[in-house]
Amino acid sequence: MGSVSLVGVSKRFLIRVDGKDHPVQALDNISFEVADGEMVALIGPSGCGKTTALRIVMGLEQASSGRVLVDGTQIRGCGHDRGIVFQHAELLPWLTAFENVAFGLEQKGMRGGELRDTVMRYLELVGLKDSARRRPYQLSGGMQQRVGIARALAIDPKVLLMDEPFGALDAQTRETMQSELIEIQARTKKTILFVTHDLDEAVLLADRVIVMQKGHITQIMTSALPRPRLDLGAMRGQPAFAESRYELWQALHATDRAAA
Repeated sequence: MGSVSLVGVSKRFLIRVDGKDHPVQALDNISFEVADGEMVALIGPSGCGKTTALRIVMGLEQASSGRVLVDGTQIRGCGHDRGIVFQHAELLPWLTAFENVAFGLEQKGMRGGELRDTVMRYLELVGLKDSARRRPYQLSGGMQQRVGIARALAIDPKVLLMDEPFGALDAQTRETMQSELIEIQARTKKTILFVTHDLDEAVLLADRVIVMQKGHITQIMTSALPRPRLDLGAMRGQPAFAESRYELWQALHATDRAAA
């Protein structure tokens, strides 16, 4: 099981500018749920609070008010029930791909043959079984992200959190990684909450898309694309994709039109 619930979550902090403290409301009483096995995207302009929400779910930041629950239990900081993949892989450069994936497992106390077999299973899952002994500088950007995904999945979290995981990749590699994520999710049934700026990515990957503006949730959309979605290229040609993308575009620009 791996459901996630945010209940009335707010985040306030102060920034100091020209010697004065200025309050910032990063999140304002947001609530949403991610069902077990569901893939949900957070999308919105820079500074709308989506990454802050993700970091609070992970336990990297503390909410000013409200609660975050995983399977009905309120979280208290970071935990092995959640794994995270950042925009950049953030691998330890002095460790091999194998050792980077093993790092979290070692923190859980895993050793010996179980550790080796687990690491290799997840490297194989992301297509890097033959690159286990390479260090990050010997891997392409896409391969580094695969190691980051393997590292997050290896601890067997209930929830996988992803903060623009493909944002730094070139367009072709990004599309390849999107397809691989779809396959990984289909095989592992993991609950996934991810942040993106890319409309295509949100529509293609997510079951539901949560639109955010200025710390608020303005709309929650359900994707019209059927599952399984193992051929994302074909999905792009479906009328349902174009319709969902346009609906999402409208939702993201609704605030701008209202202000005008």
